[in-house]
Amino acid sequence: MFSFQKKLTNGFYAVLSLPVTAVGFSLSTQVAVLSWILNTKYNLHIEDVALVWLAGPVSGIIMQPIVGMISDKSWFWGGRRKPFIALGGILGTLMLIGLVKIDAISKMFGGAHSVFIIAVIVALLLDMSINVTFNPARSIIADVTPQGEARTKGYSWMQVLSGSFSIAAYFISVVFGNIFLIYVAAILVFLFSIVPLFFIKEPSVLEASTTNRPGKKTSFIKGLKIVLPLYGFIFYAVFIALNKVLLAGKWDAYQTSLLYICIIITIILGVFIILKGRKKTSNEIEFQKILLAHSFTWLGLQSMFVMIFFYVQEKIIPVVANKTIIANSFSSFFTGKINDAEKSAGNILSLGLLIFNFVAALLPVLVLEPLTKRKGKIKTYVLALSWLLIGYGFLYLFGTAELNFYIGMFICGVGWSAVISIVFAIMSEKVDAAKMGLYMGLFNFCVVFPSMMTVGVSKIINESKNQSTLFLIAFISLLISVIFWLFVKEQNNSVK
Repeated sequence: MFSFQKKLTNGFYAVLSLPVTAVGFSLSTQVAVLSWILNTKYNLHIEDVALVWLAGPVSGIIMQPIVGMISDKSWFWGGRRKPFIALGGILGTLMLIGLVKIDAISKMFGGAHSVFIIAVIVALLLDMSINVTFNPARSIIADVTPQGEARTKGYSWMQVLSGSFSIAAYFISVVFGNIFLIYVAAILVFLFSIVPLFFIKEPSVLEASTTNRPGKKTSFIKGLKIVLPLYGFIFYAVFIALNKVLLAGKWDAYQTSLLYICIIITIILGVFIILKGRKKTSNEIEFQKILLAHSFTWLGLQSMFVMIFFYVQEKIIPVVANKTIIANSFSSFFTGKINDAEKSAGNILSLGLLIFNFVAALLPVLVLEPLTKRKGKIKTYVLALSWLLIGYGFLYLFGTAELNFYIGMFICGVGWSAVISIVFAIMSEKVDAAKMGLYMGLFNFCVVFPSMMTVGVSKIINESKNQSTLFLIAFISLLISVIFWLFVKEQNNSVK
């Protein structure tokens, strides 16, 4: 073991964060380019784009729990997490390159009519690589850091480094273009997934959490009981999979009404879990509350990530058509080149996301980590999420002006800084450390199942004939999330 790992120095935290940074950079690249490239280069419609995005949640449902359980119990190539990080990094590198070769690949397998199918396959494998890497990359931070301030610092550093490189991703997108970004991402994903593994020593034995009974097995049935709060989302995900994959969209007419029904079911189940927790407190119930609250956070976030390009294209571009576009001026300042109208929507989106991630990169260590020591993790997290709620409200009311769009993304960045840092520290304290991979996989369910609902959200937005509806939906979703987070209790080691 290297001395910087023994001493838990800042340098070690930085190296430890690089695999997650690889995943984060890949995700940022995906957010910046996927909707853009599918719409502008391959001419896919908004609902087709939403279906391609569906590949990520589908692979997450399958891969994260499986990889988590296997990595908890396995040891090969010098670790339990490191082999999966390496494999995921290699696959991610190949699939990022595949994004710009979809048309060439489609010609090899049947011509232009197969573009949609190839896009789905590439997106699926890209997301599979992310899901193979993400669980072990987050779990290894918990494995090598003691519970408490050290672990919170580990996840804070994770967000600082990942957020900083996300800023770089959107900067590259604005200045050098999305195709260049994809190739840079391919190189960084490979390096950040492989090189750090030579400097991190994993513990050969994982200690059971002091807040859980050691030796207690988690069966498949037990896992189904744990994710009870997500049954509404799960039902909708099954409906979407059946409708789109097996029935070729025959049930499309029921998408919107069923979406509302499933959200109501989820809220009812959430109230049931909260009432149950008042009668008997346990870490399992607290974990279920986190699943519930975070699922609504992610419904709002994923809806934004998938649809925001179309919002910029239809709501902001017409307003700035005869004006100087700030994002284009920003790009031209660094490149000396004049940007044409075709690139404007992509530039505006990338600059907005750059600002969004710039805030998210600065706050975890500078503000959020010190605040958790004084206020506690839950209160700090709820406060940060409230900023995301305010940001969505601002964007819904005023976001069609380019400058206001950037202001709204700045406000939203405060909440985003906590979503991908503090929440993992909160969650990791509620579960058995010896089963961290499994619980990371189960935790991912509150990301992937809400993400699958974006297919229904896209239909609601299309039917409304107003892309601003995106931020109204995100606002409502975050409001529900904040309310549920208020019922999550701060960690108490005496809870059994």
